[in-house]
Amino acid sequence: MSSVAAPFGIRPAFATTGTIRPGPLAAIETAYNTAVYQNGPVAVNANGFLVAAAAGDRALGVFQGVEYTDALGYHHLVNQWVANTVLNAQSNMRAYWTIDQPGLVYEIQANATLTRAAIGQQYDWTALAGNAITGLSSVALDVASAAANAGLRVIGLNPGPDNDWGDTYPIVLVQFSQHQYTADIASV
Repeated sequence: MSSVAAPFGIRPAFATTGTIRPGPLAAIETAYNTAVYQNGPVAVNANGFLVAAAAGDRALGVFQGVEYTDALGYHHLVNQWVANTVLNAQSNMRAYWTIDQPGLVYEIQANATLTRAAIGQQYDWTALAGNAITGLSSVALDVASAAANAGLRVIGLNPGPDNDWGDTYPIVLVQFSQHQYTADIASV
């Protein structure tokens, strides 16, 4: 029974095509003022930089990590972007994310009970948050945000042990329904 709230973000679960591949490399702007955690939703802004995608935003995928050289010349390969990090002017910065490939399925913990009737329904994720020690996102599926064109569409239940419909905090399988590169997919 999923009775403990321990959200882990929007974690890639599997691809029906067989392989989950990282998206094309992007950069995070030096001194970007928002922390970005592994498995947190991301988008590309108007200037072409990777940014955290807040609930209600169109997402591109989920953040997996970043590689950069800081202003002091130290090289970093980490699973989180610390807000306001200043990059070395010669840094070849690379941010990695999992793009929404056709058939890509994610898993996310709901912040409240869901029943089987949630299949096909759409929800947003909770406010951006994460753990600075582990670098993992703590966004969850926001059950109260159900809407016809929300960011994530529930397609099933994670088949893990002690996880069932009606549990306090079930882990569900989702796909992006409001992707930054495609038209909305309305709920059923």
